[in-house]
Amino acid sequence: MTDETALERELSDPTPEVIDAMRGIQGDILILGAGGKMGPTLAQLAVRAGAAAQSPRQVIAVARFGNPRARAAIEAAGARCISADLLDLDRLADLPDAPNVIFMAGQKFGTTGDSAGTWATNALLPGLVTHRYRTARFVVFSTGNVYPFWPSTSEGPTEQDPVGPIGEYAQSALARERIFEYAGERYGTRSAILRVNYAIEPRYGVLRDIADRVRQREPIDLAMGRVNLIWQRDANAIALRALEHAAAPPFVLNVTGPAVSVRSLAEHFGARWNIAPLFRGTEEPSALLSNATLMERVFGPAPVNVETMIDRIVDWVDGGGRSLGKPTRYEERRGAF
Repeated sequence: MTDETALERELSDPTPEVIDAMRGIQGDILILGAGGKMGPTLAQLAVRAGAAAQSPRQVIAVARFGNPRARAAIEAAGARCISADLLDLDRLADLPDAPNVIFMAGQKFGTTGDSAGTWATNALLPGLVTHRYRTARFVVFSTGNVYPFWPSTSEGPTEQDPVGPIGEYAQSALARERIFEYAGERYGTRSAILRVNYAIEPRYGVLRDIADRVRQREPIDLAMGRVNLIWQRDANAIALRALEHAAAPPFVLNVTGPAVSVRSLAEHFGARWNIAPLFRGTEEPSALLSNATLMERVFGPAPVNVETMIDRIVDWVDGGGRSLGKPTRYEERRGAF
């Protein structure tokens, strides 16, 4: 299957758990920064889960919408789209009120060369938004990059372990978390902060990066020897379910799957295509990892395993399915994005 409409329908197919959660979530859902890689399918998931739960509500997706296709897909699902620069105070003030806000706005790539823009998006904007929607409950998309590198032989840090962001992107991502923490102290604003690491779908993500390098016979850097993976639908499903867990101080959650060897992933793709992967360097003793024990205890393990993700990406690539052309740069060890 390489039809993108069908793919997005697959990625927004609500699980029974999401449908049940939507029955307990009252009021509209406002998604800020909905035009990125995960936002369009999250908006579609929210609409479809609400319909399945017979819990009518408005899903409002806000973004600059530089990609018209993303906006069209969201509107076709039944959500309302609003084009806005969230850093424009007048536009932010004019947005509709909502009791549930999913905050996805952020900047990672382009930080090198535009550090000020990254800090404005990742640190200033959360302050503006939490003031505007201080009585709402939030789900906030963050990143596992807030952690320092962890021993590669481990399962990674838990939410209770110390943070240690490397580079300005990761530092500004931690600033975003601290702003929501402050809003909880100042206004009683409830939030759930999701440290996602890494969401996967056939057009984008660590697996697509590795698959493309194997297929194109390009060397794969082994320095970041292990990575965490979670299917995008599974991550978005947890985001909607996490609304019920919003709290002050914030409920912080690593959203990911098990850590997997980069070398083994490349070898899996190589075996599927009868290509011997090319490698560069050796595995360092540390990697950017996250421990998903709490997520599994609260929400259960992510339904889609790594083998299934590999199958979907192989099928997509074999069918000529397109890439978004946005490498994740998962191998970056200096924090320069």
